[in-house]
Amino acid sequence: MANVTPSWVQMHPSYVMPEVLLQYQQASGAFDTLATGNPMVRLGEGDLYAYIKAFDIRTKVTAAQAAGNMLPSVTVNARMISTPSYLLRVRAEYDHHDTAAFGQWGASLVEAQRLGMRQGIFQQLRNSLLYGFNPANGEGLVNTNGATAVSLPPDSNGNTTVVTYDNGQMAVFLLTQISALKTRCMQLGMPARITVLGPQRTLGAFEYQNIVQLTQFQRQGGGTLPTAGVVKDILDLNGDEIDWVYDDTLIGKGAGGTDAVIINIPEIKKPSAHRIDTNEFAKLSPGLEACALMLCDMAAPREIPTPLAGGAVDVVSELRSTSGWGVRPEALTIVSMQYS
Repeated sequence: MANVTPSWVQMHPSYVMPEVLLQYQQASGAFDTLATGNPMVRLGEGDLYAYIKAFDIRTKVTAAQAAGNMLPSVTVNARMISTPSYLLRVRAEYDHHDTAAFGQWGASLVEAQRLGMRQGIFQQLRNSLLYGFNPANGEGLVNTNGATAVSLPPDSNGNTTVVTYDNGQMAVFLLTQISALKTRCMQLGMPARITVLGPQRTLGAFEYQNIVQLTQFQRQGGGTLPTAGVVKDILDLNGDEIDWVYDDTLIGKGAGGTDAVIINIPEIKKPSAHRIDTNEFAKLSPGLEACALMLCDMAAPREIPTPLAGGAVDVVSELRSTSGWGVRPEALTIVSMQYS
């Protein structure tokens, strides 16, 4: 590690802006794919695995005009699913000379190192959420076993890329995937939160460039919308909420090196009817409504400062977390799209 604060030559009279021109990174929207929109603080210190109990039920009954003595039974199978946790750690070392030199540049070295360590851990959390620490074990949302994988089919003109695709047909394709997603999760007729996560270049085209033809979709009063606007309007008509978020690490992560777009329902509602409820068993408590999870042991990284010989300070920042965990794979669709 290094804190490079060189000397400089300055002309006088002159003016120095007090603000610092910082290097900005993408603020990933990947965590919106999780239930509650954030990792859940559930792990204890040193917990190496997280487990979820799951029940599968099979029911049979007889129907006859006369009472029978040989009757079927309800079968409930209990099983356990699990995922490992990993300890993320990073350190910073500096002394009073480093802090004084950094102060000449108008900022706090202590705060810069603290924020840098937090950013490093948060970026690693993003990577593990999407791709897992060990992808071969099905870790990460992109590698979820049982998730629906779809490739963008050709439109009616034979176009297969985002930049050439028919804009109206792209909107219909996305709405079809969302409808199929809600159908698999038995969420039709109930408002749901839908998350669409993809690279800026792909989703940005849907929001700003791909205008849907007036003959395919028209708002009240006239005028047209881009692909994303049509999707949002149709979901709004059905009472759904859509989060349109971005992460450029999904570039090239689809099938055959295409861009990946993740569409998921982070948490579901229990399907229910009136007095006669064919989903009665779902009332068993406590039930888990989350579809995508990530567990950690604290809300923010722990910082452990330790004095070093010679007046220096060593600060270790750490946090334990699982990978992204698609506990309901039917609530996850991964679309592969060729950008150009």
